[in-house]
Amino acid sequence: MAYRDLKGNHILLRVFLGESDRDGHELLYLSIMKKAREMGLAGCTVLRGIAGFGASSVIHSDFPVEFSRDLPIVIEVSDTRERTRRFLKAVEPMLSGALVTEEKIRVIHYRHAPKKPPRPRAPRR
Repeated sequence: MAYRDLKGNHILLRVFLGESDRDGHELLYLSIMKKAREMGLAGCTVLRGIAGFGASSVIHSDFPVEFSRDLPIVIEVSDTRERTRRFLKAVEPMLSGALVTEEKIRVIHYRHAPKKPPRPRAPRR
C-alpha cells in the first residue's frame, strides 16, 4: 500500500466491544482490524482493557474470579472523515453490542519506518 500524507485534521473512531464477541467463527476485533487494513485506512490499533462495563452494567475484569472473563476491547481507527465513514458503514452490520465514538484529531506525525538493511550474517566456522 502506498504511503499517504495524513497531517492535519482527521477523525479517530473508537469501537468498544467485548473480547469474546465474534463475527461468525472469527473474533470480532480481528475482523474489524482486517477490514480496516483491507479498506486502506491509515491505522488501526486494538487495545485490551483490564476492566470495564458497558450498556449491560456487567463488570468485565481479569480479577477476581467472580467477574466475567469477557474483557473490554477498544479498537481505534484513524483516517480522513470520508474514509472513516465508509469504514463504519462496512463494519456496522458486524456490531451488535458495541459502542462507537468519533472525535476530531489533529495528526502531527504519520510516517512508516524506513526498511532496515538486512544484518550481515556471521561467518560460519
